[in-house]
Amino acid sequence: MSKQYQMDMCSGSVLKKMLLFSLPLMASGVLQLLFNAADVIVVGRFAGDNSMGAVGSTSSLINLFTNLFVGLSVGVNVIVARAHGAESHSGIHDAVHTSILLSGICGVVLTIAGFIFAPQMLELMNATEAQLPLAVTYLRIYFLGMPAMMVYNFGSAILRAVGDTKRPLYFLTAAGIINVGLNLLFVIVLKMDVAGVALATVISQFISAGLIVFCLIRDDTSIHLDIKQLKINGHVLGTIVRIGLPAGLQGMIFSLSNVVIQSSVNLFGDTVVSGNSSALSIEGFIYMAMNTFHQAAISFTGQNSGAGKYNRIPKILFCSLMCVTITGLIVGWSAYIFGKPLLGIYSKTPEVIEAGISRLSIIATTYAICGAMDVMVGMLRGLGYSIMPMIVSLLGACGLRILWIATVFQIPEYHTVNTVYLSYPVSWGITLATHLVCYVVVWSLFKKKNREYFAAKAEVLH
Repeated sequence: MSKQYQMDMCSGSVLKKMLLFSLPLMASGVLQLLFNAADVIVVGRFAGDNSMGAVGSTSSLINLFTNLFVGLSVGVNVIVARAHGAESHSGIHDAVHTSILLSGICGVVLTIAGFIFAPQMLELMNATEAQLPLAVTYLRIYFLGMPAMMVYNFGSAILRAVGDTKRPLYFLTAAGIINVGLNLLFVIVLKMDVAGVALATVISQFISAGLIVFCLIRDDTSIHLDIKQLKINGHVLGTIVRIGLPAGLQGMIFSLSNVVIQSSVNLFGDTVVSGNSSALSIEGFIYMAMNTFHQAAISFTGQNSGAGKYNRIPKILFCSLMCVTITGLIVGWSAYIFGKPLLGIYSKTPEVIEAGISRLSIIATTYAICGAMDVMVGMLRGLGYSIMPMIVSLLGACGLRILWIATVFQIPEYHTVNTVYLSYPVSWGITLATHLVCYVVVWSLFKKKNREYFAAKAEVLH
């Protein structure tokens, strides 16, 4: 019954299957962001700009806490994709049960850490006096939903690995509609301000997690989940950590650099913070649209690597880069061109809208570079190389960004918010170029390691 949702990524047209895989995933991401944007929009329109700024300014801090553990789901994706490509049912079984139990443990750890350290972290970020108490309230309630968020992310990684991007879309739609309805009830009717949107988010997260678990329990294929068999397999955990931990550390330190950026933005006052928050919400749609091809690169490369279909990997690279670049340019420039009406959804204050346009003009228009950079990371991880892209990304995108703030931004004539925003495209461009060089080296080593396979393919062609 559940086989219909899975996809064979090891045969047929790469581009066609990549689009079939990516479009539902893209729709899921856009829906998720629409529901997240509803938090910012509802508080901005019905509770005020400071409430909107408080909710928006916590995103980089939330990512700082969650990315380490969400990164582990990359390891889950690669393990399940390889086992699926190799038709190893026992390997998939062990990966599914280890990852679901691990996700719950990670979620509990995050809940405790986030609840305890929320005030201190927000103070370190230079949160404005007016927004600090609101941000603390939002963050503490939000972190109560971390176990559900982790289960949903790990469960979705399992489904993506076997080519199923449709069911997560269905689950997210149901949970998101409930989230929006609860937002309106809690904020407009019950006047709960930021606490209302946080509580609505937590409830919707538990709904989506519950649906994912129910889906895996009812699944009649190799990804079937039996709650009684939940246990940590040492070998699987080691592989998840080896592949996923570098991805998590990269995401965490990326978020740390974004915390530094947010702290710098906070220096320019409430209006700029609110404009930055609304623009950041819009940019999330661009990133999510592009990130689907990063996910596709991991899953397609993982399955084909596991199945020994190495000749398809260059095709996967070409299709992923082509799709992500076109998507980034179209969506990014559209966000900038229609920026004023889009920002007007979040706030009616002209100064806030102008502050948002300043950010979109620099970041949204160049976001395609970031998408291409992420695709290269996905290709390397799909091949089993996770530490190399982590180091490159940390030194390039993160290190350069922090260095920029510590040097260029400190020059009096460049001490502007636009200088802060310029750190993004500069770091993306340099990091992308480095990842391309790394991929050429890795592919050369990969061909040497599998020289018999490529020699046989060359003979067939002749």
